[in-house]
Amino acid sequence: MSSVDTVSLQDLWDRVVGTQPDPPSWLALVTGAVAIAVVLYRPTWRPLRSVVTIAHEGGHAMVALLSGRRLSGIRLHSDTSGVTVSVGKPTGLGMVLTAMAGYITPSVLGAGGAALLAGAHITMVLWVALVLLALMFIAIRNWFGALVLLTTGGVIFAISWLASARIQAAFAYLLVWFLLVSGARPVFELQQMRSRGRAPWSDADQLADLTRIPGAVWVAFFGLVSAAALGIGASSLLT
Repeated sequence: MSSVDTVSLQDLWDRVVGTQPDPPSWLALVTGAVAIAVVLYRPTWRPLRSVVTIAHEGGHAMVALLSGRRLSGIRLHSDTSGVTVSVGKPTGLGMVLTAMAGYITPSVLGAGGAALLAGAHITMVLWVALVLLALMFIAIRNWFGALVLLTTGGVIFAISWLASARIQAAFAYLLVWFLLVSGARPVFELQQMRSRGRAPWSDADQLADLTRIPGAVWVAFFGLVSAAALGIGASSLLT
């Protein structure tokens, strides 16, 4: 490897793991308000819900692997739904944790991102997102899912590589706020669908079959985790 390549890699490493100057104090408030508006406004929520689906299915996949299950593949669909298939024991703690992970992962990722931003690791937030997308891409089994991941990753990479420090900070804050705020809406939508009998195979109902704990309790658990993550993340971003 040439010295130029070595310096380039070292510079990249320093840039990713290092800290960046704190953005203006108003940035966290403005990006938070934008994230709330985007999540509540249906025309913007609809296409951006795929970002939540990426986190949701990625959570299933990650916990499945960590619990010793074998990951068969992930599919993302144009209606913003997704499915993650893993192979292993159909019951037990590993299966429970895998089923439980999906709805709480966007919020947990948001809280983790908020902690990094509180430590002035703006670039790290973007590159952690890129690494997670790259790992997920390996498991994607349909063309639409691959397109969604490539598009999302391409936007994040372009911002992290080409944009000014101010724009990077704004994007990172907006991404983290979006994960924090958007974690709650799918939980609300899930309960609405369950109340109408339109989600008989939802994660909450699968957990009910696995644990004998009612699905409504699992929905409440998802909501509590999302609310707690939002509170913790907001505290990190605004102080």
